Amino acid sequence: MAGKKQFDMDTVLDAAMIQFWRSGYADTSLDDLSRATGLNRSSIYSSLGGKDGLFLRCLDRYAARYGDRFDAALSCAADDPVAAVRAFFDVTLGRIADPAVPDGCLMAQSVMAGPTLSPSVAEHVKELFGLQRPRLRAALKAGGMSDGDAEDFAVHVAAVNQSLAVMGRGGSSPEELRAIVDVTVDALARRARVPSQWKWAIVRR
Repeated sequence: MAGKKQFDMDTVLDAAMIQFWRSGYADTSLDDLSRATGLNRSSIYSSLGGKDGLFLRCLDRYAARYGDRFDAALSCAADDPVAAVRAFFDVTLGRIADPAVPDGCLMAQSVMAGPTLSPSVAEHVKELFGLQRPRLRAALKAGGMSDGDAEDFAVHVAAVNQSLAVMGRGGSSPEELRAIVDVTVDALARRARVPSQWKWAIVRR
């Protein structure tokens, strides 16, 4: 049929996302994207908005995919905030261990690539990157923490979560990454103003 796109958008976006994730925005060329997606330059521009347009769509896809997993992990926070934070970290550890995706975090490396991005793309990256802290803060408040403690731990957990991606890309072992998580979750269990039985919900792995 005339005018009908002859490619599967989900497949194309996944392929482009992996390419940006593996090589970074600056080191990914249109030729790289063409090889990864099977689309020619003309199709990338006309259907996907060029390199910047495709990058934005990949970022949104990445943020939605892992954001949904983080939200699901934190959904039990009102009943068991310690277990919720443990599950939150498990999302990241699972992604690091997944051989089907590149090492690191697409969002974190995109923030660091800010100087190479156009102002509008850089701003969108910052907006997506900033979603983690309010997500964590809301979950911790639902678990009974005060506003101040929830904010402090949201900042800390978000920072540790990003460090896991960087250290994983740098070659840290799963055991080393798990030890980092244990220290953070232990600190949360001691600080959280929740019933004591929740503090013993930490499961050493």
